[in-house]
Amino acid sequence: MNIQERTESINNIIKNIAEFIQTNNEIKEDFNEYLRTIGANTKNGVPIQTACFSYILERNLGEDLKSIPQLYLENTKGLDKETKTIVEAIDNSISSVFEIKKVTKTGFDLLNIVNERRYMIISLMKMTTFRGLGSGDYVIARIVNINGDYYLLEISGVLPSSKKEEAYRFAVAKIIQNPELVYLDNPEKQKEIEDDVADIEKKFVEFFDGKNEIITTNKNADNLIGLFNDFAEEGNKSDYAELITEPEDYKFFNVNEFNNSYDNFLENSLGGFSSHKETYDVGIIYDKELGLYAIPFYGTFNKIFEVKDYTKVVNYDMCIKYFLENDKYSANLIRMVAEKHKNFMEIVNAVLAKNYTLDELLKKYKRRYLNNKIISSTTVLYRSNAFSNMLGIIEYHENRPQIDTSKKIGRNDPCPCGSGKKYKKCCGAAVNV
Repeated sequence: MNIQERTESINNIIKNIAEFIQTNNEIKEDFNEYLRTIGANTKNGVPIQTACFSYILERNLGEDLKSIPQLYLENTKGLDKETKTIVEAIDNSISSVFEIKKVTKTGFDLLNIVNERRYMIISLMKMTTFRGLGSGDYVIARIVNINGDYYLLEISGVLPSSKKEEAYRFAVAKIIQNPELVYLDNPEKQKEIEDDVADIEKKFVEFFDGKNEIITTNKNADNLIGLFNDFAEEGNKSDYAELITEPEDYKFFNVNEFNNSYDNFLENSLGGFSSHKETYDVGIIYDKELGLYAIPFYGTFNKIFEVKDYTKVVNYDMCIKYFLENDKYSANLIRMVAEKHKNFMEIVNAVLAKNYTLDELLKKYKRRYLNNKIISSTTVLYRSNAFSNMLGIIEYHENRPQIDTSKKIGRNDPCPCGSGKKYKKCCGAAVNV
């Protein structure tokens, strides 16, 4: 099958899936509700074609949270092998932030700034559609691998080269939410991070005197992690005993600082716990498979299964549901707490009014972790060039000397900051940052 035939086949299959979601009795009601929710087809709403494509690629339905491509395969008879291959590939497509390295006759040469891999991409649309895009620009795009060839499914956002900081901030936000994106489709990066996980585990256990978890308060957690980071990087072991403190009460409550909007998402995600107004417990935990975690209310979660009357723990039911429903917390974490407390499933089932086994509970709430190896975002960020670049860009802007812009400076003139470089290679480069 040549490229033209393959692109036609992919486009036809996407059209068939779009027809499927609008006609299948079990799906069309949810799809129509989805359209109403996002305001599709209204005057200022999302175009229905765009909404339909987003629904196909991002929606999961049913008790087992199956994807739309999975449901299409299950409910459509007589599909040939090639069609099944393409549908499965669409189901495993990659959404990321890319820098355009080159525009070609049939597509793009793209650098995925999240997983740091370069891709030659074939467009499913005519390249005239992308007139105006050029080298150095950034796109939020979805690509699909079919038998070793990569095809462009969609471009959902475009940022000019002058918006580099915004592109990298968006990339890091995606990493924090889905850390597996850093090594998805990049085996070399995955091996690098897995080696880090094993190496840092040894250092964690050594630093914390044989322990793989520590409970303290949010007021001390940042400093404690800082001491460990110093040890991991430089080998200097400091006394941490005074940083191990307990809250006055183990209780669960809403922490206002965790209510992130996109505008302050990175600041709140990376800004640490110590500045938070209220005091609560934080667990600093090392999972030998998935890396380092700093988990609010981990002590409270355990306390529910340790005290004689768990109903005396304030908001115990909310706490249990928080740990089950929060996608940041892995199946490994839930399994670890369950193994420590024989009454774990009894209390959880009482709160949920269910009769789950542990395996059923994990399948219900932590399916993503059962199906994928998702190393912690804290660990992954250590090896993320996107994260390092973003911090460098921010630091550059914060530390860049003030230049008297009232005087015209030639791009090839010496930079007024005194660096010895040409202006275009120094402070003048800010226009490209």
